[in-house]
Amino acid sequence: MGNKIFITGGVKSGKSSYALQIARKIEGRRVFIATAQGFDEEMKLRIERHKRERGDEFETIEEPIDLPKALENVKCDVAVIDCLTVWCGNLFFHDRLELVDEFVEAFKGVAFDTVVVSNEVGLGVIPENKLARNYVDILGKLNQQVARLSDVVVFMISGIPMFLKGSL
Repeated sequence: MGNKIFITGGVKSGKSSYALQIARKIEGRRVFIATAQGFDEEMKLRIERHKRERGDEFETIEEPIDLPKALENVKCDVAVIDCLTVWCGNLFFHDRLELVDEFVEAFKGVAFDTVVVSNEVGLGVIPENKLARNYVDILGKLNQQVARLSDVVVFMISGIPMFLKGSL
């Protein structure tokens, strides 16, 4: 079994950059599994900027919905999954929440090193509407499951990694 590394934190806390930094230290084939969809011009520009930042060090697999299938089919030495926050939002949009449990099962069996990025949603106020509360509940529980299964859990704050579980 490969090492499972979970990186969480707030928006723009340095999670993705740190995930790439970790993955670049691992020799072999590197894959970046991107969950974002370019719904508007600003998001399309973000996606392109992130691709340029990764360069040719990573093969990019764009999978906004069926992340369990992508995880089961990929052949690599290390995969970065960025991010569960966006992926969970996609599942709400496409009404595919059953994939959350399938992802957890697929994650359990991963044989290669995996670096998973997600936002910590448990530090804010309770959202005022039902949809947002459901989203926070599902993502929060998913984050807990991934953290429990991971060898290393890192909380990012202002670009500084804080190790909550394990070490690199």
